[in-house]
This record gives sequence, structure tokens and C-alpha cells, in this order.
Amino acid sequence: MSTDVSPRRRREVIDALRRGTVPAAGLDLLAVGLERFVPAFDADLDAVAAGGSAFKAIRGEYGAGKTFVTRFLAERALRRGMATAEVQISETETPLHKLETVYRRVGESLRTASFPPSALRPVLDSWLYTLESDAASLNPSLAAGSAVLDEAVLTLLEQRLAAVSARTPAFAQALRAYRSAVVAGDLTAADALGGWLGGQPHVAGAAKRAAGIRGELDHFGAMGFLQGLLTVLRDAGHPGLLLVLDEVETLQRVRGDVRDKALNALRQLVDEVDSGRFPGLFLVITGTPAFYDGPSGVPRLAPLAQRLATDFSTDARFDNPRAVQLRLPGFDLAALTALGAKVRDLFAGGAGDPDRLTRAVDDGYLGDLAGAVSGSLGGRVGVAPRVFLKKLVGDVLDRVDLYEDFNPRRDYALIMSATELTDVERESASLSVAPAARADDVQLDL
Repeated sequence: MSTDVSPRRRREVIDALRRGTVPAAGLDLLAVGLERFVPAFDADLDAVAAGGSAFKAIRGEYGAGKTFVTRFLAERALRRGMATAEVQISETETPLHKLETVYRRVGESLRTASFPPSALRPVLDSWLYTLESDAASLNPSLAAGSAVLDEAVLTLLEQRLAAVSARTPAFAQALRAYRSAVVAGDLTAADALGGWLGGQPHVAGAAKRAAGIRGELDHFGAMGFLQGLLTVLRDAGHPGLLLVLDEVETLQRVRGDVRDKALNALRQLVDEVDSGRFPGLFLVITGTPAFYDGPSGVPRLAPLAQRLATDFSTDARFDNPRAVQLRLPGFDLAALTALGAKVRDLFAGGAGDPDRLTRAVDDGYLGDLAGAVSGSLGGRVGVAPRVFLKKLVGDVLDRVDLYEDFNPRRDYALIMSATELTDVERESASLSVAPAARADDVQLDL
């Protein structure tokens, strides 16, 4: 029973499951079957935090837990002081072949252990404070607010952004102007320049002219901005960034020439990570097996296919968690039941009568409920976890906790309405309804 979990953390996880959403934190409390990946994940995170870089490609069908795994990884990154960003790749809103749009989403979704998205402005302000503190520590005689200290801060800024300035001078130029606006108390200019540093379009022209910068961020400039962001994060006390590009398989649905550009952009990113251009970056992509193996996916670009090539011909039990590509086997009924037991024990830790709750919702009942939910979804166990946990918490555990005479085997019948299901869940549910074999089998109410 999970009695060592704080009440707040327990409540946040249980409330999210009751709503049918992935908890924002506490995923380690729900992890099932990830034990073999943890040492390799931690080794990569430690290497990134020490100034290295890493790349992983996660593959799995819908319901295999790709989003869960990346958010589980993000929690481990946040505990190390790193920043995280999750970007959903889509044809219309975030096309991968336009890295300037991807970078903008990074700024919008940037998160640290102390600040929720978007944490970009707090990171920038923390970076400015660190620069001033470091400059003052180098020469303690400098007085706060003095022109000499200001000059020392600018010198330190130039030193730390030297590598970025060589490739993307506009980023360093905007940072200088941002600092000047903050020091001068010009919040309007600071807001505009902070947005521009985050890749936002349509920034006020007056602020850009005052900073001496022109135009908008483009595809190639986004690479330099990402490099600059990593430098700022490191100086602000965050040793790295975990960047997740989720649902990359959507590339298969775009026009052929656009798809090829996107695959090449991904290849560029992977190569830059391997070359060491992005110290402190852990890049993770997720996709379906069809994306990695199918004719409309990675195989269209031979150099990218070579970089992601991983042998999955052996039994999944012997997969290499250190490989560039990780295969998620997905849920079976045993894993779904084990997940239910974790949630039940977590819930019981804050229940009025935990022993009665554990007896009423024993492992046998959890197995029956898991089978019923997955059976109602066409037998697709991988699609079932969200609905299963929502029903378990909201329909079963809450009632057992609230009503002493509630017996889930006697008093509860599983009912799922179309309105509470996602599109994929509704599609799966329709598969569980067997069509009439012959016209004579259709019952007419005459």
C-alpha cells in the first residue's frame, strides 16, 4: 500500500485518473514494465546533465504507452534540474519541416521543476540574475547598479554566448537588448524581445528596431536559437533540456514533398545532436512501427533510416534498452491488472478504510474489470488503460470508499457511452459489436 506518498501528490494523480487524463506528475507511481528501461534512461540523463547530448526514438502502436514513457522520462529529467518541452508534431500547427515553428512550441511548452509552461521568461530572468551574481563574484568590489558592474555583465554575456554568436548573432543581440530593457524597466520592450527569443512571430517592430534585429526566425536560424536556449538554460542552473517530438508518425499523412523535407529536417537534428552542437540536449521522438518501417516513413530517407536502424528480430524480452530505438510492447491483461493494483494501493493510502477497500477491489476483481473494459473495446488491451483507470477510480474505488455497503461485484455494471470515449476508443468499441451474419438475423420490431 502506498502510504509513503504525500497526500497532495496522491490527490493530484488520483484526480487526473478520475478525469481520464495523464497525470502531470507522479508517473513513477504508475509505471508498469518500465524497469528495464530505467538504467539506460538514467545513464543518458546523467550524460546530458554533464554536458553531453543524447537521442532516442520510441516506437509503439497506439496505446502502447509512448506518451506515458516520455512524461515518465520528463519527471526524471526535472528531478535533475533539467528543463523539459513536449511538442506535438502536426501537419497544420507544428510541421516538422519548419523548425522555426518547432522552436516556437519549445518556448511555449518549456517547463522546469519550479515553473510550468511557459517557463521561458522566468528562465531568462534567472539567467540575467546569474550573470550579475557571477560578475559580482569575480570582482566583489563592484557595486550593484554601477556602470562598471554593467560592463562586467556584458563582457561575461559575450563570453558565454560566443559560440552562439558565431552562428546566430541575432540571438545574442536580442539577449543584450532584452537585458537592457529589463534594467531600464521597459516591460513592453522586454515582453516583445522575450517573445522574439522564444520564436514568436509578429513581434512589435519598434522593439526589434531598437534592438537592431530584423525579420523573423527561419528554419536555419531555429537551430542557432536552440543552441542559444541551451546556453541560457545551463547558465540559469538547468543542466539540460529534454525535448520530446511526439506523434512524428503524422508525417506519413502529408504531401510527398513536404514529408521528404520533414524527414530531412529530422535527419539534420539527429546529426547535429551526434556532432555535439547541442550540449545538454536530450532529443526524443515517438512514432508508430509503420512510421519507422513503412514506405511512407523513415525508409524514404536512407541516411535517416541508417541512423535509426535497430534489430528487432529477436524476442522482445532481449531488446537492448541502450539502442537508438526502443520498442514498447504495449499492455496485455496481466499488465493492465498490475496497473490497476498500483492505482488501488495508491488510492487506499488515503482511504477511510483501506483494508475494506483492498478486500472489495481485490486482484481478481481488477482482472475481471480489465477484461470487461478491453472486451468492450474490441479486445484491444492497448487502447483500454485510460478508460479502465477512469472507471476504476471514478466508478469503483470512490464508491467503495464513500459507501460501506457498496460491493462492486454486486452493485456495479460496466457501461461506456460514446461521449466519454476518444475517437480511437470509439472505433475500437465499434469492433466489439458483431454485425449480423445474414439478413434473416436482423431482428425487426414490427
